[in-house]
Amino acid sequence: MPLTFHLDPLLTPALHEGILTLWSAVSNAGGAVGFVPPVTREEIRPELLRHLTAMAEGRHRLLLGLDGHGTPAATAFFSFNTHRLMAHWVWLYTVMVHPAHQGKGYGRDLMKAAETAARDFDGIDAIRLGCRGGLGLEHFYASCGYKEVGRVPGAIRVAPDDHRDDITMLLPLT
Repeated sequence: MPLTFHLDPLLTPALHEGILTLWSAVSNAGGAVGFVPPVTREEIRPELLRHLTAMAEGRHRLLLGLDGHGTPAATAFFSFNTHRLMAHWVWLYTVMVHPAHQGKGYGRDLMKAAETAARDFDGIDAIRLGCRGGLGLEHFYASCGYKEVGRVPGAIRVAPDDHRDDITMLLPLT
């Protein structure tokens, strides 16, 4: 059953907790979404609250994918630039699909839904995202139309002896 995507959903306490559960599951499965396993929901909660605060201030927007039971199964957060010379593109952050739903094409569906949403944002010409090297994520994003436009070797430290490249990908919308 395909996911249904919602831009700027009404964030009820149940959805808030569902996103927290999703983020925890993705992180603990080794997903590159800002944490390394093991991580608890309570360790992730402050980061989610920062995202929600940015949403309330109009700096972020949420694209939420729900499964057939209405449970959060995928997310992507758009972050708008406040600098006037960079206001023509958005960042895409915290792009994730629940591990139970991976391998079903939902990641590709999420990326297509994000592209569609961004095309409707006034004045936005491109989407940028960063990804952690060493997992092949840049190949997935390339298959969705993104191009690698930058790489900082070893910029992400996931453990004292494990440094990964910070890769910047770009999808022009024009």
